[in-house]
Amino acid sequence: MATAVAPLPQKATQRAASGFPTINPWIVALTVTLATFMELLDTSIANVSLPYIAGGLGRSFDEVTWILTTYLVANAVVLPMSAWLSRVFGRKNYYMACVALFTVTSFFCGIAPTLGFMLMARVLQGIGGGGLAPVEQAILVDTFPPAKRATAFALYTVAIVTAPAIGPVLGGWITDNYNWRWVFLINIPIGILSLFLTNRFVHDPPSFAEERKSARSANGKLRVDGVGIALIGLGSAALEVLLDRGQIDDWFGSPFICWMFGIGVTCIGIAIFWELHHPDPVIELRLLKVRNFAISNIFYFVFGFGLFASTTMIPQMLQSLYGYRAIDAGLVLGPGALVITLLAPVGAQLVQRGIIHPRILLFGAVMVVGISFIHYSHFNLQTDYGHYALARGLQGLGYAFFFVPLSVLSYSQLRPDQNNKASSLTNFFRNWGGSFGIAFVTTMSERRQNFHQVRVGSNLPSSSPFLQQAVQQTTAYLQSHGFSHADAVKAAYLRYYDQLGSQTRLLAFMDCFFVIGVITLVAAPLVLLSKNFKVGGKAPAAH
Repeated sequence: MATAVAPLPQKATQRAASGFPTINPWIVALTVTLATFMELLDTSIANVSLPYIAGGLGRSFDEVTWILTTYLVANAVVLPMSAWLSRVFGRKNYYMACVALFTVTSFFCGIAPTLGFMLMARVLQGIGGGGLAPVEQAILVDTFPPAKRATAFALYTVAIVTAPAIGPVLGGWITDNYNWRWVFLINIPIGILSLFLTNRFVHDPPSFAEERKSARSANGKLRVDGVGIALIGLGSAALEVLLDRGQIDDWFGSPFICWMFGIGVTCIGIAIFWELHHPDPVIELRLLKVRNFAISNIFYFVFGFGLFASTTMIPQMLQSLYGYRAIDAGLVLGPGALVITLLAPVGAQLVQRGIIHPRILLFGAVMVVGISFIHYSHFNLQTDYGHYALARGLQGLGYAFFFVPLSVLSYSQLRPDQNNKASSLTNFFRNWGGSFGIAFVTTMSERRQNFHQVRVGSNLPSSSPFLQQAVQQTTAYLQSHGFSHADAVKAAYLRYYDQLGSQTRLLAFMDCFFVIGVITLVAAPLVLLSKNFKVGGKAPAAH
């Protein structure tokens, strides 16, 4: 275990000795959170705009879904390499390059005349966006001493939880009131502001200069884990395509998906062996030997899985089954974001002041999140806005106290020189959790709807006296309002068939919530396997 980051006064002395002015760490935190929020917003903001983009570019809806896939693939490829890239170029330089690339490519996405142009811009945008979250997390860890770190992670929590939630709402509002191109163009002023603030307030710590030297050999030649980069890049891209396109292409019924699975599993399997035996790997998998860090990454995966699955599912369910507009569905997600914004700082203070140990707080938070998913699974077609908003608020209560203790637990046994590599891994697991969560609800909701439709339909045959009576009453009502007998009968049957579809679709969504809740609750006891530690204390220098 490592000696904790030096207290602020010493850091201020180091910074002054390095020629940098002493800067309030909260200015640094707000600066780096700005761009990360923008990038995470972009992972979901274009979802509701896809039909409009398809019309604007003259392509089919299935073709434009690659706008989402290409971004996620590029993001997944570069994210695990961000630690190595920041060592090569310098953390500040790499971060600013990512912001600049993300901003410029957002402009190109906004003016894209063709789908091919758009996809190329989205690939580059994903490459730029992939480095933002892990570098921000590393900057926060190095900027704040262990005793103050929990409060900084509260700000990070608000960004990574609320951005994906408000993305579809904001995207729908922009598309309805302006033009789909503004979904991308709004990134430009934010990106420019982030570049200005980063250039002025963010600096690499003096200790990072030593870490940068490790990226080069004694004669100054750059150490490049070319095999690791190629394997991880190709494997991550293949698996991301598999998860994003699997349900669309009928999973393993598609030769393309089978190839993606084979390439992904083979490359990642070889990459794990290679990285564990390489002296300077692009991804430091050996960090997973540290118990607290390994357990934390399981929870990062569970966090991404539940958050992105529910954020994808709830608006889709409300719009398809309850007739909500995108903005209305967003108002259901709003209470959860509000609870997180209000209570995440409270959770930080509970940890920072030693009132509740992070392990205990994390266990309670995971339990609350799991219970909130189980609560969702008991809703029906008569459930109103208030119940959905309260359920989302309960979920937000769990997440408000989830990420701060989890982040503290992650770095509790690591040396300062390991923070940069650790942040790439934690974001890697969170990102893959989100991808698996979205793929899970997309697939399971459709499969379970088919299951329930067969099951419910078998118990309600067309010869059912109850159904026949209902159809006759509806037919008579429609005829009294001008329908012909044939049209009235057809419309009556369609009405009850639609009701059957709505009911079975709801049951499918409820199954998804229940499974996510069980997975979350089963994971909770893993917290008890972590090693105890003193918040803000010192740790052994090596493992």
